[in-house]
Amino acid sequence: MIRICMLLFVLVIINSCGNNGKTPSGILKPEKMQAVLWDVIKAEAFTNDFIKKDSAKNAVAENLKLQQQIFAIHQVSKNDFYKSYDYYKTNTTVFRVMLDSMIVQAGRNKNYKVKPLMAE
Repeated sequence: MIRICMLLFVLVIINSCGNNGKTPSGILKPEKMQAVLWDVIKAEAFTNDFIKKDSAKNAVAENLKLQQQIFAIHQVSKNDFYKSYDYYKTNTTVFRVMLDSMIVQAGRNKNYKVKPLMAE
């Protein structure tokens, strides 16, 4: 999970800034995008940590099922999510705030344990 977050941070740093403060039509609002993205990241982590270890299951297909459930719960389409994701990747200011907030929320979750990146 930390690796996924770190990957997202790298994407944020690589992409250029360009947000004028307004979200274009057809793009999920930052709060909604954050909620959906958090669930997608958790589904990806679940797939990597558990489903891939089960040789009887197809991890890709199972992850797609999880994503469909997430999109249904949040009442967004797959296309709207990925269009919004592409938008936020190029608007690093908003994306960085979104990711920072997700990390803070994860740290507050009692069931979530942060592993240090480097041994002390």
